[in-house]
Amino acid sequence: MQNNAQWKEELKILSNIISQFPFQSCIKWGAEVFTFNGKNVVSYGGFKNYFALWFFNGVFLKDTHNVLVNAQEGKTKSLRQWRFTSKEEINSKLIQQYLKEAIAIEKKGLRIHPEKFKSLPVPDLLLNALNSNKRLKTGFAKLTPGKQKEYILYLNEAKQEVTRLTRLEKIKPLVLLGIGLNDKYK
Repeated sequence: MQNNAQWKEELKILSNIISQFPFQSCIKWGAEVFTFNGKNVVSYGGFKNYFALWFFNGVFLKDTHNVLVNAQEGKTKSLRQWRFTSKEEINSKLIQQYLKEAIAIEKKGLRIHPEKFKSLPVPDLLLNALNSNKRLKTGFAKLTPGKQKEYILYLNEAKQEVTRLTRLEKIKPLVLLGIGLNDKYK
């Protein structure tokens, strides 16, 4: 979200529309997030080729106008984005309709619950590193199953061997410190 200056006027319009609702504003992950009853509902920001609204529980919105997209198909479960490429695409009345529905969803308490942790096989690259370094093996064993899963997925997502090796070197010190890959975001 480095391009907020590019969309300054457009983001101001979105902010003004959102401010008409009984949200509390706070900063999370470097962005303004609007909450209702302490739950994240909506945020907005500018990107290189578009600016967007995103609904944290957007999966439950009816989306009768087919404006919402899943930013990372296969990864993102609940969040949905509404992308714009010009000020003219902003339809205040329609956005208000979606915001009202998003509040109703929060009032109902609808949630996608995380899937139960499924044990993943440790990739050979990591297994070899663990077997050749006792401290690393002990450190990995002390991690919670969720933290272990983060590391396994991180290594498995790399398509090239060079990337997998680079990632392995990056995670070794974190494992030894007992730190999860995504702890800084929690």
